[in-house]
Amino acid sequence: MNTPAAILEIKNLVREVPTKNSPKTIVRNISYTFEKGHIYNILGPSGAGKSSFLRLLNRLDEPTRGQVVFMGSSYDQCPACGLRRQIGYLFQTPYLFPGTVRENLLFAEDKLTEEDIRHLVKQCRIPPEIIDDSVENLSIGEKQRIALARLLAMKPEVILLDEPTSALDPTYTRAIENLIKSIVGETRVTVIMVTHNPEQALRMGGLALLLVAGELVETGTVDEVVNNPRTETGRRYKGKELQ
Repeated sequence: MNTPAAILEIKNLVREVPTKNSPKTIVRNISYTFEKGHIYNILGPSGAGKSSFLRLLNRLDEPTRGQVVFMGSSYDQCPACGLRRQIGYLFQTPYLFPGTVRENLLFAEDKLTEEDIRHLVKQCRIPPEIIDDSVENLSIGEKQRIALARLLAMKPEVILLDEPTSALDPTYTRAIENLIKSIVGETRVTVIMVTHNPEQALRMGGLALLLVAGELVETGTVDEVVNNPRTETGRRYKGKELQ
């Protein structure tokens, strides 16, 4: 029997931000273990702390208290830049550097061979004829694929996705969803994705975490969390009482 491979262990994680009167807690004492090769959907209403939680997972923000352990090493033992190569982050809006598609990929990893570039282009369903085109005039869907390919060029162990399809039309949304699932199947990378859309989470499959007011209130398969919540808060989220 194979033992599950823990890749990220979250221990009593808290994030507070200063306000005029007193600190505001936006992530409340979350503990959870992410395993290798799975898709995790982070669900919750607006203001639940989903993106704030995600940012703590590759040190874009630092926790007020608690600990994150990556492949057995505490974050305080991991240089931030090296950590972010292994735990990549894809934002809602794709941020590309001026230049061509090829130059963006080489920016992430300057040792890429021509074969490596062709593989990334094929893997991310990028039209090969645009490799040497400027990224400036490409569609947002193409840019998001390029941003994902650039991230994959670093061969991360974990990919963090912050509502990666929120700026895309339905056709591109489904294409990116299918692309992410195929990459997980091919590489066994761990994907942790914030989404405001339970239907999207159901399409992605895998596991889910429901955050409400910074607290982790439900975990399980996506179907369990979305359709059969165990807590009253989860049932209120299902009934759209929490937006």
